[in-house]
Amino acid sequence: MSDYAHRPLVYVAGPYTLPDPVENAHHAIRFASELLDEGLVTPFVPHLTLLWHLVAPRDVDFWYDYDIAMLAKCDAIFRLPGESVGADREVNYARDEGLPVFEDIGELRGWAKRWVRAHTHA
Repeated sequence: MSDYAHRPLVYVAGPYTLPDPVENAHHAIRFASELLDEGLVTPFVPHLTLLWHLVAPRDVDFWYDYDIAMLAKCDAIFRLPGESVGADREVNYARDEGLPVFEDIGELRGWAKRWVRAHTHA
């Protein structure tokens, strides 16, 4: 089994539609790639549904519901800066469910190290 399975799954929440879905997806993917390369977490990037939406469009409420369903499988959420109704909903859901919410990369790193220690030496 890969190391990815032994890392916390972190949902990357952030703007999608404003100012531009492609630009926002690019930013989220770059951020997630940095996280992945650090080796502390396995990021989940909901922005990747951009391609799915281009191939098989769905209404915005479908995507909101789909994203919450994916978030429910994650161990934490990282909120990228920027105005976003969807990302705000995701953060509210995470808080309601008791998931850690991060906006600071240093705090996420510290939490991830503790998570790995707690889950690999159990």
